[in-house]
Amino acid sequence: MTATVGTPLHLTDATFDADVIKSDKPVLVDFTAAWCGPCRMIAPIIEDLSKEYQGRAVFGKLDVDENPETSMNFGVRSIPTLLIFKGGQVVDQIIGATGKDKILAKLTPHLA
Repeated sequence: MTATVGTPLHLTDATFDADVIKSDKPVLVDFTAAWCGPCRMIAPIIEDLSKEYQGRAVFGKLDVDENPETSMNFGVRSIPTLLIFKGGQVVDQIIGATGKDKILAKLTPHLA
């Protein structure tokens, strides 16, 4: 699936493997839902990072209500949950709403 330049990918159970697991770049996945207030709070941060780190990392959003299989596979029990993937493996995670600095502190070590 292709995203508009500088915006997070909209991931689904069907596209997760191709867009995340097989990515040659680090991927930050935002597990979210439309009804989740804290998710809406961090959404602009994810969008900003998607623009700032375009070409160095991939950013995606996965709606847990619409895509329960992937959420279950990775043990996502609360949202927002951010998982950072590299080489098809989870290398770090952030659970709960947080600021840009904390997200960058977790993501930066995995950038090429």
